[in-house]
Amino acid sequence: MEKVKIMDHPLIQHKIGWLRRSSTGSRDFRGIVGEIAMLMCYEATRGLELEDIEVETPICAATVKELKGKKLAIVPILRAGLGMVDGMLAMIPAAKVGHIGLYRDPDTLNPVEYYCKLPEDCPEREVFVVDPMLATGGSAVAAIQMLKDKGVVNIHFMCIIAAPEGVEAMKQAHPDVDIYVGVLDEGLNSHGYIVPGLGDAGDRIFGTK
Repeated sequence: MEKVKIMDHPLIQHKIGWLRRSSTGSRDFRGIVGEIAMLMCYEATRGLELEDIEVETPICAATVKELKGKKLAIVPILRAGLGMVDGMLAMIPAAKVGHIGLYRDPDTLNPVEYYCKLPEDCPEREVFVVDPMLATGGSAVAAIQMLKDKGVVNIHFMCIIAAPEGVEAMKQAHPDVDIYVGVLDEGLNSHGYIVPGLGDAGDRIFGTK
């Protein structure tokens, strides 16, 4: 099965178009990132297993569907990944949230870890790692390796915009991980930014420079 899934839903594509605009301010940008995360979560969880359970409706007994014992977790890569958490939780409110802090060294472009806090039972959960941008892939590769080193085996990665270089790095490092992408862009510029991209997602979410 193809591990890289490009989300071509019209609403996702429309909203990404608004994120790209330099005229979109931080408040609107944050809201749209959350909406895209919600829509992508809807698609990315399509494969979750269901089971039949018996309930009482106001009218009679009925057989209904329920998630089959799946415990989920959302792990944003700080800081930009935080912008996707609320949208994900709107769809799966029972999920626990962990955090992985990585920043990209401006000279080497390599990820540097500065924080990691995960749910105690994270190895037992199906984990969605989220970050709006997949550029070189260094941060995503490192974050997922951190999870694997802590015993997590069921991992998915979700981003809004990806560069082919980042997707390839992920496929090489973690061929077992499903990758959900809103849109695949042209590539990276000399500074490691995605082209055409949308600039620095963290700065635009939080209104910083």
